[in-house]
Amino acid sequence: MAKTRTTLTIDEDVLRAVKVRAARTGKGDGEVIEEALRRDLGFDLLDRLWARNDLAEDEAVALAVEAQHATRRRQR
Repeated sequence: MAKTRTTLTIDEDVLRAVKVRAARTGKGDGEVIEEALRRDLGFDLLDRLWARNDLAEDEAVALAVEAQHATRRRQR
């Protein structure tokens, strides 16, 4: 997975908590922040779903299109 460097401005207490968690787990600050963001954004759920996915690609696309159409009908 490609990584991109970025600069953040975050609360000092949050950064302190990141550093404590990193020290306790033996991870880097960036790794702790990325894991927290992935959790909050639902990436862990998506990873679990993909891991147990047994649909063929065309079936998955058809299901996604059907869900999109159903959502659009409800919004009208």
